[in-house]
Amino acid sequence: METSDLEKYCEKALREGATDAKVIDPATVVTAQWVLQKCLFGCPYRNGYCCPPYTPSPRETRAMLDSYKRAVLFHRQSPGEKGRGKKNMDCFERLVALEGDLFKDGYYKAFVMLAGPCLLCDECGKREELPCRFPDKARPSMEACGIDVFTTARNNGFFIQTLRAKSETQNLYCLMLVD
Repeated sequence: METSDLEKYCEKALREGATDAKVIDPATVVTAQWVLQKCLFGCPYRNGYCCPPYTPSPRETRAMLDSYKRAVLFHRQSPGEKGRGKKNMDCFERLVALEGDLFKDGYYKAFVMLAGPCLLCDECGKREELPCRFPDKARPSMEACGIDVFTTARNNGFFIQTLRAKSETQNLYCLMLVD
């Protein structure tokens, strides 16, 4: 798999907050129905535009993944410190901008999936049946699309584990589908 043309995008992400960036084969991304159930029934942030049932099902996500030959898996280590959420959101906004850079450079299929819930608004407009306030920035998480992030990260040589306390370092993953 050719990766040299994507190195400059990986390097930019590293300069802008990612800990690691690796070009991967989308076939190594694992989807599973149980992931969607965890979002629907185990997440306190559910019921937003970037949450199920407004996101692709695991089957739809698999079909989308299968239409790509390359992707970039971004890893971000996020220490358990005050302001962690803001730093993560800044990094995620830069990844959305990177998606735009890829598109402008001819990678017209570029699409990024972020980590965790969308936190662009204090309260999602969905709750009041208002349109999304930031449709240009809002992206679903890998989890919300039925991606098993733990297995996907491990399939690609990355470390991830569940946390016992909020003070522990999180290992977050975002996926940029490229071409």
